[in-house]
Amino acid sequence: MVKVLSSTIGYPRIGGKREWKRALESFWSGAISEAELLTKTKEIRLDNLRKQKEIGIDLIPVGEFSLYDHVLDTSIMFGIVPTRFEYAGGKVPLDTYFAIARGNKDAIASEMTKWFNTNYHYIVPELDNVTPKLVENRPLEFYREAKKELGINGKPVLLGPITFIKLAKSSEDISFAERVEQFTPLYIEVLKGLADAGAEWVQIDEPIFTSELSADELKAVQKAYAAIDEAVPSLKIIVQTYFEKVSNYKEISALPVHALGLDFVHGNTIELLQKFGFPKDKVLVAGVVDGRNVWKTNLDVKLSLLDEIQSYVEKDRLIIQPSSSLLHVPVSIKLEANLDNVIKGGLSFADEKLLEIVHLTKAVRDGKETIATKLEENKNALTTLNNSKYRQNVEVKGNIKSLTESDVNRASPFVERILAQRKRFKLPLLPTTTIGSLPQTAEVRQQRSKWRRGENSAEQYEQFIKDQISKWIDIQEEIGLDVLVHGEFERTDMVEYFGEKFEGFVVSQFGWVQSYGSRCVKPPLILGDVAFSQPITVKESVYAQSLTKKPVKGMLTGPVTILNWSFVRDDIPRFEVLNQIAYALRHEVEELEKNGIHMIQVDEPALREGLPLNLSDRNGYLDAAVHAFKIATASVENDTQIHTHMCYSDFNEIIDSISALDADVISIEVSRSHGELISAFEKNTYDKEIGLGVYDIHSPRVPSKVELRQNINRALKTINPNQFWINPDCGLKTRNEEETIAALKVMVEAAKEIRAEQLALVK
Repeated sequence: MVKVLSSTIGYPRIGGKREWKRALESFWSGAISEAELLTKTKEIRLDNLRKQKEIGIDLIPVGEFSLYDHVLDTSIMFGIVPTRFEYAGGKVPLDTYFAIARGNKDAIASEMTKWFNTNYHYIVPELDNVTPKLVENRPLEFYREAKKELGINGKPVLLGPITFIKLAKSSEDISFAERVEQFTPLYIEVLKGLADAGAEWVQIDEPIFTSELSADELKAVQKAYAAIDEAVPSLKIIVQTYFEKVSNYKEISALPVHALGLDFVHGNTIELLQKFGFPKDKVLVAGVVDGRNVWKTNLDVKLSLLDEIQSYVEKDRLIIQPSSSLLHVPVSIKLEANLDNVIKGGLSFADEKLLEIVHLTKAVRDGKETIATKLEENKNALTTLNNSKYRQNVEVKGNIKSLTESDVNRASPFVERILAQRKRFKLPLLPTTTIGSLPQTAEVRQQRSKWRRGENSAEQYEQFIKDQISKWIDIQEEIGLDVLVHGEFERTDMVEYFGEKFEGFVVSQFGWVQSYGSRCVKPPLILGDVAFSQPITVKESVYAQSLTKKPVKGMLTGPVTILNWSFVRDDIPRFEVLNQIAYALRHEVEELEKNGIHMIQVDEPALREGLPLNLSDRNGYLDAAVHAFKIATASVENDTQIHTHMCYSDFNEIIDSISALDADVISIEVSRSHGELISAFEKNTYDKEIGLGVYDIHSPRVPSKVELRQNINRALKTINPNQFWINPDCGLKTRNEEETIAALKVMVEAAKEIRAEQLALVK
């Protein structure tokens, strides 16, 4: 009889102290060679595997490690390189790999967008004008490496063919079924190589199975997996899903594979077992530990869940693992030396989650009494946190309940507000601005570090920030921008900064996770009731406004984005936490307005990111998001202009909710999608003002004026010039000063030219 096994779906690739990030950026800057990069990242990869082995995980994933993004890895494994990049065939060179992700002087990067409903970004595969073929069996290379170097008979991980095709883009007249037929032999080739090398288990990730598939699509899925089963019958293939319950459960659970991985944390998957049962011929890989949050797992609750699961599947057909890859959580709580022990005792990062998996597996395998001490420790830690001062703010709860309908609506409709705002600001046609942040240079980061270490006084650091603001106000004036920003030099991260200021949050020291490429973020921990205590952004905004007669935007992060980009307490409903954040932000908005800042941007780049994968849950989420945004922004006067910013989203399906936010101006990214997002506004009438990001700030290149004119003119075919703002697609924090100034100059020149042309048409 096969014993119950422990498993992992994936492990953080960045290293405990972001060693991976430093290696990548050193290579990009020319400080280390390609060989040195590969050596350094191999060390990180092997250390990750070694750690999982030592903790006691039975099925250790190999091949999910990446130098940038696992979706891009799948593309280059099959030689899928957009034609604008030079590629002669064969194994894709590393420089080409990074160029697809980041662009180069001759070609723009491929589109980057959110990985389902997470803050991880993937590089969208481009299938036009390419003939896929296997040019590098990456899973096989990683499998052999783990076996040779560490004696680990690992579980190779592949992004599945259905998910890969559904996430890719193509304008060619090729049906989904034809695409699946095109890729199925390539996957079989990969899997045959693994079978020949001795692999026993293989994990094929198909998170797209949480979305509704049509009858024709399901036929193509069944045909593909039947072909795989026939070609490699010796492999124990796990079709792995995560982030939600499986939509077409009856069909997916009937696929001819050895095991099915289900997420029992997000989405009510247990209902599927209750309604349909579980196939007698399959192993259930149960994701019961939250792979996307950092709070300690309640082991008693999870053991009760596993007891119920065992009423549908025998113990010898059960594997226990996290709900998703641990890519979405930090590496280890052991690095956190500065956290209150009450908080630290309630946390669980990747390594701690692996231990939780091992404990749960042992309890199911050998009986709960074998982990009695661990169960008691777990219960005490959670009780201590839940009864702590952090979670007992009665005033906050009362304030939220007392809000009325009039409190969450602007005093006048947009058509009246915009007249008052135009009278106040007197902006030209097609006003130019930026999204908010300006380059955070090495000097900015060094000065912040010196201040945090006590090497510089608070007064010295504050003067440095003021000098940076003054410098960049002058630069923006010289460039000719119409609406300026203070640059956010005092902020580490757009969410973490507010987490440091609001009550109810705490910020970790090494709680980093990958967002895109080498960009890592450190989500704050929402551990208690959220409350405003004192102004956060007023000082810098007021100082910047004192330096210029042009309007300076106050810059805030919106409630939905703060929620979605934080690790949120799991003891109360998320929407309750969302409203607490919004109410705290409402105070900050009012403080800015009171101090003379009448243009306030409340960014919501993560609004669509949190959209439930299950269609039936989406309206509830969107209604809650709109309500929270309005709690934060509705109390201002008519002539105070509320902006918001969103990025990397398909806006067509949520355009009504975007309008319902009732922001006076929205700005969205359209550059990486090569203008395709403009289609949302071609198909829908939008009655407020809008800025479409006209160049990609994530790519280290200065756009040409021709390129920007094309992007602007396409938008003006759909959007009235009187509604239209011109801006980059996102904040400029990650760019250097030289390229930022050069790109903004080109943008302003293009805007002025088109402004003159539009005015000439009116005459």
